Amino acid sequence: MDASTALRTLTHRAEMAYTDDEKARTLLAERLGQGAATDLSQTIDAALVASANAKPWRQLMKRVEAHGVREGLAKQKAEVMEVLLSYGMGMSTSLVANAARLAEQDGQRRFLNAVDTIEVDEVDEAADAEPAKVAEAPVNVAAAVEVPKVTPAQKRTLQAIKTAGVRLQQFRTSGSVCVETAPGHDRPRRDMVEHAIDQKWAQRDTSTSLYRGQAVTLTPLGEAILAR
Repeated sequence: MDASTALRTLTHRAEMAYTDDEKARTLLAERLGQGAATDLSQTIDAALVASANAKPWRQLMKRVEAHGVREGLAKQKAEVMEVLLSYGMGMSTSLVANAARLAEQDGQRRFLNAVDTIEVDEVDEAADAEPAKVAEAPVNVAAAVEVPKVTPAQKRTLQAIKTAGVRLQQFRTSGSVCVETAPGHDRPRRDMVEHAIDQKWAQRDTSTSLYRGQAVTLTPLGEAILAR
């Protein structure tokens, strides 16, 4: 599936796990407040299970925020698999520690089962290439507007916007905005991309929401800066 669809699917699954974890923690806190006479064994078990189920999803969303959907998911799958394979047969003398360990293993297996069929498509760069423009008289932007001087870092950012399929995408879980690019391309810093947009060197496609991802492209001024 495409990255936007995958992100929505993963975010929905993560939010469900977060909600279950929060409910279990709240219930445990309420039962603890009722006094020592309350039997907490089932409530504690439920809280351990909910926490273990939510843990790999929290790790995943941090990785997606740092590395993008495709790479973040691949890294999280690999780590969970490695952790599962590294578990030995040794058990603790603490019943709670043993229960927590078993719950964590089950949570990791559930995570792998949930994401097993989610494969994020690579961007088809040929399909995303700009269509051939109809021959027309070229517009000399430099002649109409003074082309500003930019730093090497700013020029690299513009080059990335031109060639790397840069998109801005917001995460529902954290509210933060990250930069996504096509596979194999370095991601420019978000503040550099936003500065280019503020300076009218680039523009983002606001016809879609940030949650779905907004493509960033160069304006004619940005093209003129690169051509300089």
